[in-house]
Amino acid sequence: MCSDTGQGQTANADILIDNDRVRVTRWSFAKKGDRTGWHRHEYDYVVVPEFDGVLEIDLPGGDHMTAELKTGAPYYRPLGTEHDVVSGNDFACSFIEIELLDKKG
Repeated sequence: MCSDTGQGQTANADILIDNDRVRVTRWSFAKKGDRTGWHRHEYDYVVVPEFDGVLEIDLPGGDHMTAELKTGAPYYRPLGTEHDVVSGNDFACSFIEIELLDKKG
C-alpha cells in the first residue's frame, strides 16, 4: 500500500517481500469492520484473496462498492486507485497484495 493517509487502519499489514521490483503484503482482518485505512496506490497491483467472502470498498466522494472474493482468484488494479478496504465478513480473513514497483513510463 502506498500514500497512507493514516485514517483508521485496523487491519494488520505484514510485508512479506520488499525489493526493487515488487512489494508483497499480507493484509489480515481479525473481525468484521477492520479496515486498511484510506490510501492511494502509487503502483499497479494484484490482489490474491485467501478466503471466500466480501470486502466493502469505500471510494472517494462517498461512493461504495462490495467485492465478492474467491480464494486464490486474483484481480488487478491500476496505480492511482484510492480507497478504504473494510472486511464485511464474520470471520478472520486475509489477502495478499502484490505491488509492481516498476512504474509505467
